[in-house]
Amino acid sequence: MHMIALLCCVASFACLALAMERHQRPILRGHTRSLRVADWCGLLLALVIAVANEGWAMGLVRYSGDTSFGAGVVYLALIAYERFRPRPSN
Repeated sequence: MHMIALLCCVASFACLALAMERHQRPILRGHTRSLRVADWCGLLLALVIAVANEGWAMGLVRYSGDTSFGAGVVYLALIAYERFRPRPSN
């Protein structure tokens, strides 16, 4: 169950990154609101999973760690993408 909560956090932060205009592709331009709703639903689901497994005390600690790790993974993925993506030649 811990991995499911962790994957929910990573997916949620990926949705949040895609909802930002800076990271959007033309195909995603009209879906900002739905991506943000998906982000919040994923984070809420991860919270419910963590609290259901660990209780309120340790569940909130686990949720905090999951969100921190998820945000870090998405942040590093965005950096890697910008660094290694092919540049258009002029």
